[in-house]
Amino acid sequence: MEGVSVRKIKKICVFCGANSGKDVAFVNAAFHLGKVLGKRKIDLVYGGGKLGLMGCVSTAVAQHERQVLGIIPSAFTINNLVGETCGKEIKVATMQERLVMMMELSDAFIALPGGFGTLEELFQMISWAQLNIHNKPIGVLNINGFFNGLLSFVDHAVKQEFITPRARKILISATTADELVDKLQAFRFESDPALSKLKWSPSSSQKEKLDLTLRL
Repeated sequence: MEGVSVRKIKKICVFCGANSGKDVAFVNAAFHLGKVLGKRKIDLVYGGGKLGLMGCVSTAVAQHERQVLGIIPSAFTINNLVGETCGKEIKVATMQERLVMMMELSDAFIALPGGFGTLEELFQMISWAQLNIHNKPIGVLNINGFFNGLLSFVDHAVKQEFITPRARKILISATTADELVDKLQAFRFESDPALSKLKWSPSSSQKEKLDLTLRL
């Protein structure tokens, strides 16, 4: 990292599966990521509960005496569907509200192996970065090549000119937790000149809603 300015990261949001997956390497990597975050004095934001890889990474962070915050839709707490959150918990009404709060409370994002929910969260954050809604680094921890196919598809979309080379840089990847956190800290956001003109502040959004109401 010598000669590279380092972004200050205090909280990382981790997206990952509520299952443990077929390969024990996924579980080991989730625990190790939590250990790395703890040693680097980085707190965790995640989706709450204690199932699968989500439980592994949150438990490891808590064991290293860092703060853990679970943001969970109220529907998931009925009948203890996902288990008890390791740390503090915030209940929200919708999945979208959950993701917005994750974005606002985190300094960076990491995706571990997971299913559709994990992929949705990952690509939502990438899309919001592309639209200049946030400028926070996003990475995948590519354990045993889990994300190889996804990364190849993204590169294919670049070749087919559906994703720009500038936007491609938003998605970072690494095979170890330490390397990935280093890359997140070194990340420098490059906004699209056209999209950087978009205004997403709450005040402008409220004004747009008001103007729409008046026109109606």
